[in-house]
Amino acid sequence: MKKFIIGAVSALVMATSAASAADYPSKEIQGIIQWGAGGSTDTVMRSVTPHAEKALGGTVVMQNMTGGVGAIALNYVAGQAADGYTLLMGAENPLLYKVMGLGDKDYSDFIPVSILARGTPILVANKDAPFDDYAGMMAYIKEHPGELRLGATGPGGLPSVITAMMNTVEGKLDVIAVPYDGDGPALTALQGGAIDVMPAVLGASIEGIRAGNMKPLAIFDVAANEKLPDVPTITSFNDKYNEMLPWGPFFGVFVANGTPDDVVAKLASAYAEGAKNPEFVALMDNRGFTMMGVSGQEAQDFLSKWQQNTTWLLQDAGLTKASPEKFGIARPAK
Repeated sequence: MKKFIIGAVSALVMATSAASAADYPSKEIQGIIQWGAGGSTDTVMRSVTPHAEKALGGTVVMQNMTGGVGAIALNYVAGQAADGYTLLMGAENPLLYKVMGLGDKDYSDFIPVSILARGTPILVANKDAPFDDYAGMMAYIKEHPGELRLGATGPGGLPSVITAMMNTVEGKLDVIAVPYDGDGPALTALQGGAIDVMPAVLGASIEGIRAGNMKPLAIFDVAANEKLPDVPTITSFNDKYNEMLPWGPFFGVFVANGTPDDVVAKLASAYAEGAKNPEFVALMDNRGFTMMGVSGQEAQDFLSKWQQNTTWLLQDAGLTKASPEKFGIARPAK
């Protein structure tokens, strides 16, 4: 009798789970964006999600939840039920939380629904800055120590990685780091003259560059970018950067571990379909983003490789709070 009851309960649980997956979504889905309005992550998520909603047959209500270099949003989603009704719409930062001392969770606590795209880093300056390229900026820093105001988004953000690269190649830069909640607010501050230079993703800054509201100093890549072919690569100023590039941020949708496989599959299919929409593809291409659209094991492999390369870059630059080895992150092979 006891075995029968246990079996009946198990069958009921399995049937309920299957039914909920078949009916998913039966209510609104929360989409928690790690960064502020107007930034690159916000732009990508608000552009693709309406198209994914059509494929999913449901509604995703998006909310910007800033703070803690994205950790507040990540911890919030991790604390919700693993049922597919709370999505984390994030970027690369969580993969650095452990080594930067920002928290004990990262994307190993989540399932990647889709790694949508990756971006190319670029160094941009206020249009009235007294230099026009990377070499000019470096000369200005040496001549005016402690004066240049460099935008930042906190430990583990794109600016911190690009700054780590510059410190590794040039020696520690004597600049003032000015923190912001995402590249959107930082680029607004740059155009208003509150800061002088900002390491950003090309997709978030390209419209400001085209409008003449900021000027590009260097593309952080090994080859010229077809969207801004006249902007020099950082490797043209110093070939030591070749050892660290290519590198770039990425944008993805995640759900907490334990989310039913069928629900994950529905979400992955919906975002894959949404990412094919011509309007979204055109927007991403126009802004210089590289489409990826990977999920499952391919996404997991991408995240692991990215984490290896970046955590050890920061470790070697002396910017980590703890060695990647402590968390089982192996140094990448040369």
